[in-house]
Amino acid sequence: MKPFRVLSLSLVLAMAAQAMPASAELSGESSTTGDATYQIQNPPAYAMIGDLLVARPLLIAATVVGAGLFVVALPFTAAGGNVGASGRALVVEPGKAAFVRCLGCTESGYNRQR
Repeated sequence: MKPFRVLSLSLVLAMAAQAMPASAELSGESSTTGDATYQIQNPPAYAMIGDLLVARPLLIAATVVGAGLFVVALPFTAAGGNVGASGRALVVEPGKAAFVRCLGCTESGYNRQR
């Protein structure tokens, strides 16, 4: 195929993919599935791009730094009896925000009760 045709086809497919969420919102469907444990958000494209390029790398770095701080603070938290709380705050929460949350969403989509 000629390069112009490939570019034209790519642009048409990209524009069609961008229009699909808008047509789903216009049809009156709700943004949640009805299941209390899993809710779907429909973030805009700019939120997804910002999340991918800015937030995710920072959250992954926060998870790595938090894991290091958790290891350094482990003797003190063990003496105080709050190892679980410090592990959740320093490692699990940033990791969940980096790896479980959908791209561009503000909340984790999977809200399982502990």
